[in-house]
Amino acid sequence: MNKFFRTIVVITFIVALILSLAVTGCSRKPNEKQCQAYEEQLKAANSAEDMLQQKKQDKADLEKQLDSKQGVLEKVKSEKENIENKLGDV
Repeated sequence: MNKFFRTIVVITFIVALILSLAVTGCSRKPNEKQCQAYEEQLKAANSAEDMLQQKKQDKADLEKQLDSKQGVLEKVKSEKENIENKLGDV
């Protein structure tokens, strides 16, 4: 059974390879349409990478702001606790 399955997989792979070569063709140079599509994909990829870097920078800025605000919150909580302790002593 295992040998049969392996044979089927190999035959399927060979047929898929032959069909892909037949469909795409075997030219040495890409045509103008393929070149334009490549350029568009390249521009889109570069744009996506730029956007990713911008989002990473935004995330870092927001995390820095969050840390700052949490520091202020802890300071205010400490002051509140001190005031409550002083009022409790009175």
